[in-house]
Amino acid sequence: MDRMFRVLGFWTAIFSIMFYLGDMTTTSLIFLGQTGFFVLLSFLNLSERMYIYVFGAYLTIFFAGFSYWTIFMMTPGAAH
Repeated sequence: MDRMFRVLGFWTAIFSIMFYLGDMTTTSLIFLGQTGFFVLLSFLNLSERMYIYVFGAYLTIFFAGFSYWTIFMMTPGAAH
């Protein structure tokens, strides 16, 4: 299970690089932080159950943050 968190770290690093190349520095830094989180977590050698709990908590926090952003921060029909 720890190797799957390294895989998540790899893909978030790829996204971070692509966002940086696309001049989206804030998003790039967010994904860079997620990369560090996933890679550091993969070296803790937790039990499989604990990895599942951590991933579930990560998904819950992401969903709450994403929902808040899309409901309250994005304005419908606004062109940037």
